[in-house]
Amino acid sequence: MKRLSLSIMALLMLPVMAMACGIGEQTADGYENAPIQHTYKHWKQGKASPIPFIMLDVRTPEEYAEGHIQGARLIPVQVLAEHLAEVPKNKQVYVYCHSGKRSARASSMLAKHGFTNIENVMGGIEAWKKAGYPVVK
Repeated sequence: MKRLSLSIMALLMLPVMAMACGIGEQTADGYENAPIQHTYKHWKQGKASPIPFIMLDVRTPEEYAEGHIQGARLIPVQVLAEHLAEVPKNKQVYVYCHSGKRSARASSMLAKHGFTNIENVMGGIEAWKKAGYPVVK
């Protein structure tokens, strides 16, 4: 009986443990919503080794110039459909914008075009800055 209780408790804790490990929420549109801490952890790890992912900034060039995540590639959401070939399908893609709305739209577009490793950065660059993470100009 004790073993059964422990098994049930472990099953109930799985979603909590998954979130603690940085696993985001899977959406019906085929991408994942990534918490800002999860994104930062991967970005920081990528600085020390060959980067297995890309940071995709889908804001305007003016917003990008005001400050962006180091190493981020700029492809505004308005022109993303014409530049899909510039986004590698064999890498994890972290998509961000100002607050998360445009990046959700861009993430959905990428998923509809066959991209399978898409993570929408929840809260966008504003959440990144609020957490004290670095930006470059």
